[in-house]
Amino acid sequence: MPPRRAIDVRSGDPNPHKWRVSLTEDAFDSFIAHGGEAARKVFGEGSLFSPLLFGKFFDPGDAFPLWEFESEPLLSGLRSTSKTSVDWFETDSEYVLKAELPASRKCELEVCGPKVKVMDISELWRGRETDARDWKIGRWWEHGFVRRLELPQDANWKKMEAYINDDVFLEIKIPKQSCESSKVQAVQAKESEFA
Repeated sequence: MPPRRAIDVRSGDPNPHKWRVSLTEDAFDSFIAHGGEAARKVFGEGSLFSPLLFGKFFDPGDAFPLWEFESEPLLSGLRSTSKTSVDWFETDSEYVLKAELPASRKCELEVCGPKVKVMDISELWRGRETDARDWKIGRWWEHGFVRRLELPQDANWKKMEAYINDDVFLEIKIPKQSCESSKVQAVQAKESEFA
């Protein structure tokens, strides 16, 4: 059994709009129809990367405020049919996301955005050669997959930990900032608005 591997969480490009081409519903339907089994596994119902994760189309390249929703009501139907391997929850001290990745080995996590912190979870398709620097600016779904998540205001992304278990399961833990540091950060944000 492969060991638990840590994933580096990088501070990425400050431009939160790097996924410049939207995956529209028509493009998604066409891609799934022609993309084969791998595309269906990655973008299919119940996957973290599916535009239809919650039954309504949502471009994975747009930042989604995952922690504003309770996982139980959204995923209960998929759980009852074993069609999802995604879960998220919060405790008093942290936010936790768990998801199955499609045979992952090189999953990347970046946190970007000047004011709103956005977490990018992405990976290139195996066996597809492309320039790793700019695969995200074109028809990115043909080269890899992504889910962009908006981090909660009290998330301490600098202390985020991410792991891949058994080369398949992603686990991300994001500590909450203490009340004291949250107040200091809020004051600093207001001061920068007036500067």
